[in-house]
Amino acid sequence: MPSIPSALTPKMLWIASMPALFVFLWSTGFIGAKFGLPYAEPYTFLSTRFAIVVVLLLIIAVATRAPWPSSRRLALHIAFSGLMINGFYLGGVFSALNHGMPVSLSALITGLQPALTALLAGPFLGEQISKRQWRGIALGFFGIFLVVFDKLALSTGNAAGVVFSVIALFGITIGAMYQKKYCTSMDLRTGSAIQFAVPAIFLFALAALFETRGIEWTGEFIFAMAWLVVILSLGAITLLMLLIRQGEAAKVGSLFYLVPPVTALLAFFAFGDTLGWLDGFGMALTVLGVALVTRE
Repeated sequence: MPSIPSALTPKMLWIASMPALFVFLWSTGFIGAKFGLPYAEPYTFLSTRFAIVVVLLLIIAVATRAPWPSSRRLALHIAFSGLMINGFYLGGVFSALNHGMPVSLSALITGLQPALTALLAGPFLGEQISKRQWRGIALGFFGIFLVVFDKLALSTGNAAGVVFSVIALFGITIGAMYQKKYCTSMDLRTGSAIQFAVPAIFLFALAALFETRGIEWTGEFIFAMAWLVVILSLGAITLLMLLIRQGEAAKVGSLFYLVPPVTALLAFFAFGDTLGWLDGFGMALTVLGVALVTRE
């Protein structure tokens, strides 16, 4: 007789819920940026946010006696991955939005991350992408395109926003694959402190060169900063590191296809952005595409 499967444990339920929770939390980052950017320039905003995160992580690391990287080489790998994910990706997204790029179009460009990951995962990580996964990647991108199709005309000629969005695309793609190859053994407390400290210094230098470094500490800005520090930097980034540690880069990357549709839904509730039947159809195609990539 076939064996009866045991009941789901809390750990199994947590692992199963991680991808959906990550997508939701990551999508709120665009909303938080839209709330906060009117009151601070992008590099000033991000370097301040990262500095707060580093202080919190150092307190946690010291209180829990977390181990630091075992070698200088590992520490450099961790620093580079953090610079790509937190520095170039977030710096690119915030810069694009600051130049007037609509959230939807920036999300579409960075939504190419699963396809770019699939192209690079073979030579960089030795992962094999099946025909079914390629179909899912194509279907997911087409779904994203449908969601933002009616908004594309808003950014005609916004060359700076496109350039910064492309920088963000390569930052998250290279950073995630580098994390998978070199940094899966890092302690999340001390490793994350390094991964936020390095881009904090990098972005502070950019702010000193190109920005006034002024901040209006309004209620909206404080709320946006608190949300991005706690929910995004401590929550979503940690989930991303855990997902990269336990899954293939292409499968983890495919989750980013879900970010633009979820962001569109959040923008509908937060800012009254319109949603039509084409948006709903595109979201359904995106979900189907991710299912094709990630299912065993």
